[in-house]
Amino acid sequence: MKAQYINPFLESASLVISQVCNVSPTRGELSIKDVKFYDEHIWIKIGMTGQLQGDIVFGLHKEVALRIVSAMMGGFPIAEMDEIGKSAISELGNMISGNASTLLFNQGVAIDITPPQLVEDIEHFKAEGKALTVPLEIGDLGKLEIQVLVL
Repeated sequence: MKAQYINPFLESASLVISQVCNVSPTRGELSIKDVKFYDEHIWIKIGMTGQLQGDIVFGLHKEVALRIVSAMMGGFPIAEMDEIGKSAISELGNMISGNASTLLFNQGVAIDITPPQLVEDIEHFKAEGKALTVPLEIGDLGKLEIQVLVL
């Protein structure tokens, strides 16, 4: 695994989040670690095909997801993750991954991405192996963790 694979996702996440949430995220430390999923989190999984095979996984605590959806909707308070909220948070992962795939293409790496899969119950989300992982602090909204699993 190469760190160059996660950099387009970090660059894209910073750009998209600053545009849709009006917050500039700060990047945590890059690490390679076992794929780990936490309770009370929402996971957005997007597959990659082409020159890179694997998954991009965005993980965030349910409360953070609610705050991000609220920010995406202009500050309208969100009390629970309904279908519109799930669609919005999935689209955030889709926008980040779509922009990152363009950045990768510009570096000579052609990939396609699959539609986002939102997972709230980790019992139904199986992934094994090591992932390039970076947390993004999104101001007062909380933390988003990006994991890139390249097969």
